[in-house]
Amino acid sequence: MSKTPKPFKVSKTRWNEVVLVCRKCSKKLDGGFGPDGDKTLKKALRRYLHAGKGRKGDLAVVGADCFDVCPKNAVVAVNTRRPEELLIVPAGADLFEVKARLGLDDGRRLKPGLTSCDPAETTS
Repeated sequence: MSKTPKPFKVSKTRWNEVVLVCRKCSKKLDGGFGPDGDKTLKKALRRYLHAGKGRKGDLAVVGADCFDVCPKNAVVAVNTRRPEELLIVPAGADLFEVKARLGLDDGRRLKPGLTSCDPAETTS
């Protein structure tokens, strides 16, 4: 009498990007982001990037376990498309810059015709 294993199930999402934010850093910092500086990085990014609700959004900003970097007065975040780069975000950082450094520039917030200015690319 052996039990037959249950089949795997698949749950679909509309996510194009997933950003992981360290829960431990966020808890230690207790806010510090957003217009009033009263939100965690996860909540501020969700609102700023219009992440949507649950699996129906184009972007997911999710809390993750500790990345073992543990910076002072900062939070660690990573875009899962670029796992080799852990971004250490200082408290009060501009969310537009956080978005750009996480590689989330997809034109949702940029005006048409504007390009990012990278000093390494400019020539004089």
